[in-house]
Amino acid sequence: MPRVLIIEDDRAVRDGLLLALRRQGHEVRAAATGEEGLELLRSFHPDAVVLDLMLPGMSGLEVCRRARAHGQVPIIMATARGDDTDIVVGLEAGADDYVVKPVRARVLDARIRAVLRRAGGPPDELSTPRTEHYGDLAIDRAGLTVTHQGRPVALGPSELRLLLTLSASAGQVFSRQQLLEAVWEHSYHGDARLVDACVKRLRAKIGEPAGSPRHVHTVRGFGYRFGTR
Repeated sequence: MPRVLIIEDDRAVRDGLLLALRRQGHEVRAAATGEEGLELLRSFHPDAVVLDLMLPGMSGLEVCRRARAHGQVPIIMATARGDDTDIVVGLEAGADDYVVKPVRARVLDARIRAVLRRAGGPPDELSTPRTEHYGDLAIDRAGLTVTHQGRPVALGPSELRLLLTLSASAGQVFSRQQLLEAVWEHSYHGDARLVDACVKRLRAKIGEPAGSPRHVHTVRGFGYRFGTR
């Protein structure tokens, strides 16, 4: 049974999501503040977190950053507005996906199950038992580990799946929509922000120089490709 932590200050919203997700077969705990949420994160050990962006006191962004500093649990950010700035800032803080309030329970359940599949590893066809070396970057597909200059790189589920998807077809250009479908399992248009924010986080973690990436290259007006430079 998937373990889900909800961090949401609005009691009506919190209770509604708690009940709905339990009906969908999840084991759920809920917190009303960021501080309480971080405590539950350490004691409850959830498989996924649903995090309200606009929390009182400690903000949802700070909770996201602290959660990321202690582990790679998938985080779905909930925002009351579809504002581009709020969403991009949240994604860059480490969120794996987002939903806009009012949250529909079935949509949230689908997003949770998608991030859990991503956290479980890449598609079978990408799980070839070998380690690939690209300069100072090494990708172990069997062990689902990445090292840069010999040091382990802690990638979130979306970042890892993005890297595995791109590197499995080095040289091939992927549109943002193709990456949304392969990595996030989103079949609809309009969420290029997910891809761009994840690429930005991935580049930072694998030591890509600002403005001159060695591995994850932007193809202007289309998307991204993996290569060495």
